[in-house]
Amino acid sequence: MTGITKVRSLSTVAFETLGSGGKGVFTMPVETTVVDGILLVRLAGELDHHAVESIRQDIETGLESVRHRGLVLSFRGIDFMDSSGLGLILGRYRSVKEHKGRMALCEVNTTLSKLFELSGILKILPVFESEQAAILALKEA
Repeated sequence: MTGITKVRSLSTVAFETLGSGGKGVFTMPVETTVVDGILLVRLAGELDHHAVESIRQDIETGLESVRHRGLVLSFRGIDFMDSSGLGLILGRYRSVKEHKGRMALCEVNTTLSKLFELSGILKILPVFESEQAAILALKEA
């Protein structure tokens, strides 16, 4: 990818697993990168209610830095997603749209694609095979 301007952060969302007695901790890495003025967010692990709040804040902070111009969410590393993840996507879509920005999803596996289709997300957001294709589409829009 050309035009990578900076890597904003690599944060890890950590929480105690239920019933672990404080011994089990699950982490979900979230990498936010700015590429040609577009925020690229690489998600990994499980996108559920435990992780969403912290991720939401990371994305909003990143969007402020690019003035909500564009957002690409990469799902390459996602193993599981519940309705909280759908809410995260729709909330960021509203935020970006309110500021006249653009948003796209990429690297979506078959299971998530079915979930996105059933939820109606595919009617409002484009999905691309790669990060590069998604970024290029947003730049050209």
